[in-house]
Formats: sequence, C-alpha cells, structure tokens
Amino acid sequence: MTYTVSVLVGSLRAQSYARKIAKNAVAMFPEDFTANIVEIGQLPLYNFDYDDPQVPEPTLPEEYTQFRETIKASDGILFVTSENNRTIPACLKNAIDIGSKPNHDVAWKNRPCGVISHSVGRMGGYSSQKNLRLALSYFDMPTVGQPEVFLGKSPELIGEDGTFAVASTEEFVRDYITRFADLVRTHRSAR
Repeated sequence: MTYTVSVLVGSLRAQSYARKIAKNAVAMFPEDFTANIVEIGQLPLYNFDYDDPQVPEPTLPEEYTQFRETIKASDGILFVTSENNRTIPACLKNAIDIGSKPNHDVAWKNRPCGVISHSVGRMGGYSSQKNLRLALSYFDMPTVGQPEVFLGKSPELIGEDGTFAVASTEEFVRDYITRFADLVRTHRSAR
C-alpha cells in the first residue's frame, strides 16, 4: 500500500527557504509514501462567482478543478510556509479558499495535515502557523498536535546546497514527518 501526500509551499519564490525546507521534508517520507510539491502560483485568485450556480459567468477555471482533484486524491497534506506580515502568505490563503469550495465537496475535508512554518527571525513563523491552523480547523483536518514545527532564523538552518545545515533541525523535522506519516496511515486505515 502506498500513500500520497501533497505538499503546499507558502512561497512562490523559486529559491525560498520554505521551498528548500519542503524539499528536505519530501525526502524524509518513508518508502511507502509519495510526496510531491503541488504548485499553487498559477491558481487564479479565488472568486465565489466561479462556484455559484446562480452566476453563469465567469466559468470555473480548469486550474481550480485540477487543484481540487489533486487534493482530494491525497492521503495527507503537508503545508510548509513562511510568514508574511504576521499571517499566511496570500498564495497559500488563495489555495485554501479554492479547496474550500464548493461547500458540498470541500477538497480539504478530513485530510490529515501537517504544518511546518519558518521565518528569518526568531519566531519561526508562529503567527503564520497559528492563522493557518485556524483556517484549517474548519475542515476537520486531523493534525499532529505535538510537536509544532516553528523554524526560526531559517537562513542559518539551510546550507548552500539547500539541505539542512543543523543536525538537530534535520532530526526534529524528520521526527515530525515520521509522526505525520503515522497519522496518515492511521487515518486511511480507519476509513
């Protein structure tokens, strides 16, 4: 049996620390998992008119449909995000909104999730993670309660080659990914 995890990165920058952290995390999943970064930068801004049956125009973008189907086909979702102005980056909030509709077929519903946040400062994306968890709580997404992963001073944690430069950080994230993988397995077997 294999499990599929979609990884959403809360940064569009190709060389962002969030993307580097996500790539490290993807490599840490057990052999029975396939984890892939799902790109969210191409998603048009969310507009409820796309999902409102009372509004014939505009038509639902194909990017919405593809994204929603990818999320629904996932056994779990891992969010790796930076913090922008003490909240969720706009690209990630947009993806969450797109997956939250239509109301009768929410893509996020009951998908186990993990959250890793970071910041270049000491707080490790605390505000972003708390805001993200608040948004996700609406969708009954089981999550690993502890530990929470706040990676502060992220430029010091990532080496020039893009991998973790601090062994204790790598071990901490690896442990979190192991716990998250266990949650995904348990949740799928209970369905």
